[in-house]
Amino acid sequence: MDKLLIRGGRPLRGEIRISGAKNAALPELCAALLTPETMTLRNIPRLQDVATMLKLIRNMGATAEFSPDGTVVIESRELHFPEAPYEMVKTMRAAVLALGPLLARFGEATVSLPGGCAIGARPVDQHIKGLEKMGAEIVIEHGYMIAKLPKGWTRLKGANIRTDMITVTGTENFMMAAALAEGETVLENAAMEPEITDLGEMLNAMGAKVTGHGTSEIRIQGVEKLHGATHKVVSDRIECGTFLCAVAATGGDVLLKDGRAEHLEAVIDLLKAAGAEVQAVEGGIRVRSEGRLEAQSFKTTEYPGFPTDMQAQFMALNCIAEGDSKITETIFENRFMHVSELMRMGARIDVDGKVAITHGVERLSGAIVMATDLRASASLVIAGLVADGETMVDRIYHLDRGYEQMEAKLRELGADIERVK
Repeated sequence: MDKLLIRGGRPLRGEIRISGAKNAALPELCAALLTPETMTLRNIPRLQDVATMLKLIRNMGATAEFSPDGTVVIESRELHFPEAPYEMVKTMRAAVLALGPLLARFGEATVSLPGGCAIGARPVDQHIKGLEKMGAEIVIEHGYMIAKLPKGWTRLKGANIRTDMITVTGTENFMMAAALAEGETVLENAAMEPEITDLGEMLNAMGAKVTGHGTSEIRIQGVEKLHGATHKVVSDRIECGTFLCAVAATGGDVLLKDGRAEHLEAVIDLLKAAGAEVQAVEGGIRVRSEGRLEAQSFKTTEYPGFPTDMQAQFMALNCIAEGDSKITETIFENRFMHVSELMRMGARIDVDGKVAITHGVERLSGAIVMATDLRASASLVIAGLVADGETMVDRIYHLDRGYEQMEAKLRELGADIERVK
């Protein structure tokens, strides 16, 4: 099992390119199943979750070629196995995104209940309720969601869907299913993340009629069929935010090419308040930091608020900032599992339910730590970059699920970091 060995204390300087977004690539790979024609997706990141999704698509009977330049070409003229089996998706909750496209195009789907990081419950009941409003018949048996159209139906039917909570994957599933449904579907209380907007743009390029994507109300006028298209995946705002925090914590001056400042306003505002200099420039974001920062309190909320996927990384920064901070996690109930590992490195953190209080210390000390989930992994890397001595981060397979060659990019910026087999 791979580990990362980090020798801390070096400021980060230079420039790197931000990869395509994992959270856009995964639903868009599934959306390619909506047409028998050739789909070309560019800027796909080389991640473990992407490899798992491509394996799943091929297992269904589609062809999927992944070029070294990050281009994926998919053709799903016929699928002989419209199923997402547990053995293939147990490490990836995004497999639930296959449900809508398969049901819409083939009239049936069998999808394992999702796995992924152990950061809390991620119920699929909203997906089921929404698709049932469109006419789907869904039962759960032996850990699988088994969906089909009613007898005599050839297409799902448009519906008004208002979810009980904001759900990103739910919104994506409904958008894909509604693209081939009969009539209009209206999604209320829809997620507004940039990845939702990007999926809407891809569907429209395929001939769908989607409006309002990026707002809380999305309208999809169903069409009989979709055609092939070429689409470039939006850049990864969470990877970009992670590097923003890493540079701010370690000091230095870095240009993050392809970073989108408009997708990270909540994070950037906090970094500026902490004392870092963050500026949108042509082609990316420039971040500069010098001296000790000031700790910042925040609460995670749905987009455009502070993202839960950035909570652990900003906590690592707060641990060595001046003063105390109050961090409130409102999205997932088990998302403070990195706290105990940060404390092994000398951080001072108190946790009470959904609230963590950090008490800034001047320095952390290197230690052997263990990653518990994807974003916790990134927080431990940031902590290792600023710590005295050596830090060994174990179980980095979590990191490989969501960051493309993180250690290579950090080395480009001057970090002393290596992968240990």
